[in-house]
Amino acid sequence: MHRIVYLISILTGLFILIGGGAFRGAEKSLSLDSLLIRKQFASSPVLSAEESMKAMQLEDGFRIEIVAREPLTSTPVAMVFDKRGRLWVAEMEGYMPDTAGTGEDQPRGKIVILSDKNKDGEMDSRTVFLDSLILPRALCLIGDGILIAESPKLWFYEMKDDKPVKRTLVDAAYAEGGNVEHQPNGLFRALDNWIYNAKSSKRYRKQGDKWLIEKTHFRGQWGITQDEQGRLFYNTNSDNLLGDLFSPGFGAANQNQRTVSGFNQKIVGNNKVYPARATTGVNRAYLPGILDDSLRLVNFTAACGPVIYSGHLFNKEYYGNAFVAEPSANLIKRNILTNRGNSINGKQAYINNEFLRSTDERFRPVSLYNGPDGALYITDMYRGIIQHKTYLTPYLKNEIRERSLTQPLSYGRIYRVVPQGKKPRAVKFPDDNAKVIRLLGHDNGWVRSMAQQLLVDSGDQSVIPTLRKLSKESKDTRMVTHALWTIEGLGGLSKDDVLPLLENPYWQIQMQGFALSPSVISNRNYKEFVRRFNKRIEQNDTLSAPYIAFLAENIRPFDTAAHKELLMGLGRRFGKDPYIADAIISSLENEEAAYLKELAGVNTDTGLVINKKLMKIIADSEKAKSAKADVSKQFPKGALIYRSFCQTCHGPDGNGVASLAPPLNNSEWVTADKNKLSAIVLYGLTGPVKIGNKLYKSPEINGDMPGIASNNEFSDEDITQLLNYIRNSWSNKGNVLQPGDVTGIRNKFKGRQKPFTMEELNGF
Repeated sequence: MHRIVYLISILTGLFILIGGGAFRGAEKSLSLDSLLIRKQFASSPVLSAEESMKAMQLEDGFRIEIVAREPLTSTPVAMVFDKRGRLWVAEMEGYMPDTAGTGEDQPRGKIVILSDKNKDGEMDSRTVFLDSLILPRALCLIGDGILIAESPKLWFYEMKDDKPVKRTLVDAAYAEGGNVEHQPNGLFRALDNWIYNAKSSKRYRKQGDKWLIEKTHFRGQWGITQDEQGRLFYNTNSDNLLGDLFSPGFGAANQNQRTVSGFNQKIVGNNKVYPARATTGVNRAYLPGILDDSLRLVNFTAACGPVIYSGHLFNKEYYGNAFVAEPSANLIKRNILTNRGNSINGKQAYINNEFLRSTDERFRPVSLYNGPDGALYITDMYRGIIQHKTYLTPYLKNEIRERSLTQPLSYGRIYRVVPQGKKPRAVKFPDDNAKVIRLLGHDNGWVRSMAQQLLVDSGDQSVIPTLRKLSKESKDTRMVTHALWTIEGLGGLSKDDVLPLLENPYWQIQMQGFALSPSVISNRNYKEFVRRFNKRIEQNDTLSAPYIAFLAENIRPFDTAAHKELLMGLGRRFGKDPYIADAIISSLENEEAAYLKELAGVNTDTGLVINKKLMKIIADSEKAKSAKADVSKQFPKGALIYRSFCQTCHGPDGNGVASLAPPLNNSEWVTADKNKLSAIVLYGLTGPVKIGNKLYKSPEINGDMPGIASNNEFSDEDITQLLNYIRNSWSNKGNVLQPGDVTGIRNKFKGRQKPFTMEELNGF
């Protein structure tokens, strides 16, 4: 029926176009079909929640329900459930009031509590917990308080009767640098009792009245989630799904090591999307290959807010699936993940279809969540403008104007997806901790995690004997996993809890044993761990080997000889394996050269993967030592712009960030022709780029770098400072530009919208 209606609309449009001569003024490059499609979607009316739900195409066997709508909520971007089933929501109402971002710095954001008092499934009560915030982006409940990210700071608010009573600064530089699209977010409380973030290399943990902050792997862009084994998943705007193959606390110890295999891993390489409507309102839709013949987005351009479904409401084939939001294409994708040992393989669930897609252009799903009832929850910003001003192209500004996408600003919805024929019911949490313990084995992963968090936050040491008994006697691997991490969170874990796990017949439990080991390894017991680790190495155990390599760092403080022996044994047997090689190197900070020399004595194969990796790290370290001093004092505005807009993709050291951007350090595109660099920064760069002998291309990096020529925030003098800072930072040595150099390039390419390609730049 839908296809018939669509065909009639096309034929009617064709008659009108031919009869009315509507081709006058149209761009010559557009085909007849393109014009018809554009006419069909010429407007984007504001729809009520009910109307918007009717515009959604959902997988058969499911239905969508409204959980909250305006005026109860506005511009929701992040949310978290409490144990009572209430929703705590971050509202980013100040985001992009118009294409210039006018007033975006005004304190209009809020943290609100939504409740369903009449128990009909839709929230009907709103309490403002905190207001007058500037673009709040993440929140996390912990104990009798809540973490709130209001860039650039991270605050912890103690509360009483749902009101803030005391504020503590946790991190003054939580979101230092970057614009609103490229700042840390997530505040995801993981299985290992640490709080992780997307677009960040920090993790946090509350220990009594103190907050711990540790370095971890840089992960993702917007949104973060975990599987039942505690491994983290995330994405960048052009990547369907990235993730960790190993437990998140490992592998970030070596400051000389830029990337570690098995982290930031591409889990689903297929980035195709299948929108239900023409999506001309994406930032670079004028470029070839961005849209297909029906003017629909071809690949992800705003992938965000992933969730690994762990609920009990969907059929079992959905458990462990990864759902990913794409607000620019008004859809939610489903991916099927397969686990085998340390590997995770993912594929899209459908071809030419999506789990959920909409013809309502204002439907903007930005974050997805598991719920206490087993449903899949969706936060919908519901607005026309989704692209931030920093990179907003003139093309998209025109699209926004043509379809009046600026207003309204105070809309927003939260939905849930449930199977047909099932009525979701949230689990009630008892006040008795002995009863809460039973929920650690619940079929719903959200319930298991909440039970663990409640027990840890209670600080109740009396539950540890019961938890310990469960960890030893239960046949349910999920119950055992959560019981052990609850003991760890309560500070009661011992080596007698952990060592038996390393002999467990189930790999999932062995993995948790390795992940728990850093919490218990000490001067008194490290030898027992070393004996078991060496035995695994002698058995050529490739599953355990990466974990043993990571854990060698925990042995070093007590016995440097044992640390060295473990790593040498691993290098001798597994030097060809890139995952194990990087795990070894992660435990070798500032000892890379000595290890390489000694390894050559026990393994003469110079082609080993680990040798190549070590030689690169040693060479990079030598370059870093010879680099010039910081030039930020010479070009202060350039340094500020770099930290605010470039650093999140190219890294503070200019060496690039995996899955995002290539290096600027030691790049001929930066230090050679000043006109080429000016053109790239002004108008952007698309497609592969060769730096030295390496070709960087999608999906290894984001395929496009946006330009800033149309951003009125930056004068030519500002851009000149930025270029000079980049050209003379780290190991770079470039001559100094003048503002007139940038102005000359701007005048030469006046009116240009599309980014340059490598071939065009080489033709300068």
